[in-house]
Amino acid sequence: MRLRLLPAILSGCLLSAACGGGAGASGAEPNRSGGEVKLQGAGASFPAPLYNKWFKASSASHQNVVVDYQSVGSGSGVKNVIDHTVDFGASDAAMKPEDMARVPEGVQLFPMTAGSIVLAYNLQGVEGLKLSRKAYSGVFLGKVTRWKDPLIAGANPGAKLPDLPINVVVRADSSGTSFVFSQHLSAISDEFGKSVGANTMPNWPVGTKSKGNEGVTASLMTTPGSIGYIEYGYAKTQKVPMAALENKSGKYVEASTATGQAALASVALPDDMIAWAKDPEPADAYPIVTYTWLICYKKYATQDKLEAMQDLVRFGLTEGQKDAESLGYIPLPEGVVTKATMAIPKLAGQ
Repeated sequence: MRLRLLPAILSGCLLSAACGGGAGASGAEPNRSGGEVKLQGAGASFPAPLYNKWFKASSASHQNVVVDYQSVGSGSGVKNVIDHTVDFGASDAAMKPEDMARVPEGVQLFPMTAGSIVLAYNLQGVEGLKLSRKAYSGVFLGKVTRWKDPLIAGANPGAKLPDLPINVVVRADSSGTSFVFSQHLSAISDEFGKSVGANTMPNWPVGTKSKGNEGVTASLMTTPGSIGYIEYGYAKTQKVPMAALENKSGKYVEASTATGQAALASVALPDDMIAWAKDPEPADAYPIVTYTWLICYKKYATQDKLEAMQDLVRFGLTEGQKDAESLGYIPLPEGVVTKATMAIPKLAGQ
């Protein structure tokens, strides 16, 4: 099969059956003509650059399969799976048991890659910014409001911090990135956990809103004095400065492949493939790291779609891992690849 990528629409449109959806479990007519098989996917913006590269790279070894992935956010990706308007979803927040129960044929989650969530900032002349746990949780609680606050200045002696208000940028959409970040903040700050909590759409007490990792990155780049949370790869490719964050061991750690792998190594992957490193213990671990998942149906209406979906997952777990690090993602640990690969046969035909 030949895999070909349709232009990804990195915007906030919600998928509907009219925009090309048609889940494997939706009762679509079999592909009897020998023509193209279309896989419609939607969800997280976090892994979108990597997923789009995978779909293009796979064209060399697959024929007659078209993949259209839309970066609409994890929350919309989960909703589209429930509504059966896609063949697969994608989410950094995995999928809640109560949402899984709304899919009669069942779902299978596959961790496909991992990444760090960084605090990127726009401060002219300030490099190597360090933020303590109290400082960055205080910023997103709306209690640390200026760049010269003692909680920031104390960790950055000699830095020429501007006498500016902090412009906090948060996500406007239902987001797995927001879920992972707010889950981490809840783990390190009792006040945050009680007043805001972990959510795909937290009720932030502060912040201007932008849609998607793409939108937050754009806002940061154009707004002096700003700070926001984005996936490491977006900051890396756009050359947006990132803060070193204090981890649970009291060390200031920058996001990298090695520090992300240290965080992932601190948690075991259970049979449901869902694991969280909310506040990793290792001294060399970056503190905000997550897997991100493809959400597949356990049954597809045609053999063509089933085989195309299995091949797509298999490619991402094997050849696709070679592209992860160059785009700022963390290649999956070998044990995770093995476990996820063994789950591919759980996808079946009607």
